[in-house]
Amino acid sequence: MTGQAVLEVRNLVKHFPITGGDIIRRRVGEVHAVCDVSFDLFPRSTLGLVGESGSGKSTIGRCLLRLHEPTAGSVRFEGRDVLAMKPKEMRRLRRELQIVFQDPYASLDPRMTVGAIVAEPLRVHRSGNGDGEVNDRVRELLRLVGLNPEHGNRYPHEFSGGQRQRVGIARALALDPTVIVLDEPVSALDVSIQAGVVNLLEELQDRLDLAYLFIAHDLSVVRHISDQVAVMYLGRMVEIGSRDDVFTHPSHPYTQALMSAVPVPDPVRERERPRVVLTGDLPSPSDPPSGCRFRTRCPKFAGQLSEGEQQRCIDEVPALVDHGTGHPAACHYAQALTVL
Repeated sequence: MTGQAVLEVRNLVKHFPITGGDIIRRRVGEVHAVCDVSFDLFPRSTLGLVGESGSGKSTIGRCLLRLHEPTAGSVRFEGRDVLAMKPKEMRRLRRELQIVFQDPYASLDPRMTVGAIVAEPLRVHRSGNGDGEVNDRVRELLRLVGLNPEHGNRYPHEFSGGQRQRVGIARALALDPTVIVLDEPVSALDVSIQAGVVNLLEELQDRLDLAYLFIAHDLSVVRHISDQVAVMYLGRMVEIGSRDDVFTHPSHPYTQALMSAVPVPDPVRERERPRVVLTGDLPSPSDPPSGCRFRTRCPKFAGQLSEGEQQRCIDEVPALVDHGTGHPAACHYAQALTVL
């Protein structure tokens, strides 16, 4: 990627407190949801954020908009420090930073019509001169996302899941944002409907010059829509690079395991390609392993490293750097694997 990043995230940290006690509630621990995550998002591009459930993907998206207040780190939008903004400044910024949530029914107020839902950000931010202009804008937005503008007086329960998600997208577009966080926008939809929503997102990006942070666990969707891909494991980013580099030459053992689990329609290629199988359970984010967080499930740690090399994995947190594989990976012994 070239040019100036529209969104710069540096060393982002988010810990959630764990409280206990029957009478007096006190802090007894914390969940390490996001730890030292850094990335750039460029104009008119898509960064795909992938990983298992509980890896911190959605928390990152919400921290960028300060729906969760980060514990530490820096978020800059077009050079402005997002985390230092006062509520009034943050309110103005949210015109340019929007989010589409995973569940298209839970994120829409069932007591409001679709037209009122899409109009709400326009009214909150006083965008538009009078009801006539607001209503015209709502009709335009519904048409833009492939819905019938005449259906603005209907309620969310009268629409299918894919149509409801299109309503959520229309709401996010209402204020002409620059960046949209897409928090697993198609995971709750049927496969046949997913393609239509993904194609819509691509068309809107080309037409409106949008930048997306696309959070998902479906690797095929991420490969289709993303320009760059970042892989999360237990709150840490373990690999980041261009879509082609990460999908064809993954260098972190966790990324290799993810890629090897994706089925290939060609039976010959399916038999010949290498397999990386993980063992054990995902550790608790409230008590993550020391050093490399992936070591308790890493096939390389269990079967290929010497005792001294294993000790390094136990003692040292691996840095996210390029180990000669062409893109950064957080593994002391990163080695690119060609995926057929």
